[in-house]
Amino acid sequence: MKHVLAFAIALLFAMPSMAQETDDTPPELPIVDAEGVELSQFLWVSRPVIVFADSPNDPQFVEQMRLLADDPGALLRRDVVVLVDTNPAARSPLRQELFPRGFSLVLISKDGSARIRKPLPWDTREISRWIDKLPTRQQEIRQMNSDDRG
Repeated sequence: MKHVLAFAIALLFAMPSMAQETDDTPPELPIVDAEGVELSQFLWVSRPVIVFADSPNDPQFVEQMRLLADDPGALLRRDVVVLVDTNPAARSPLRQELFPRGFSLVLISKDGSARIRKPLPWDTREISRWIDKLPTRQQEIRQMNSDDRG
C-alpha cells in the first residue's frame, strides 16, 4: 500500500511538469491576408482587427505585428482575427470599403459595426480594453459568468 501511495504522490507531482512540456507552445493568433476577404465573412463569428500599411517594411506595421504577437491569448479569448493588407496597389475589398491612408489599425465588432481607426500601433491591452467595452462582448461576459454559476 505504501508503494501505491508513494507512486500516486510522485505521479501527482510529475503531472504539472508533464503538462508544461506540452503547453509551452504559445497559441497563435489567426493572421489572414486581406486579399479577397470581405467583412461579411466574420459577422457574428470573429472580431476583425485590420492592419493596413503601404509596405510590409513600414516601421509602424512591423511594430504593430510585434505588439499583436506579444499576447495572442488575450485576443484569442476575444475571438479576434487579424487581417493584414500591405499592398495598396491591389485595391482589396477592405481597402475599398475602409479607405485607409498609410498605416491604419481598424477594429470592428462582431456585428460589423463600432469601427475604431487608429493611426498608430496599439498593444493587445489597449485592443482588449476596447473590445471589452463593446455591447456584444459585454453580453458574452455575462453569458460566461452565468454558465460558470450553473
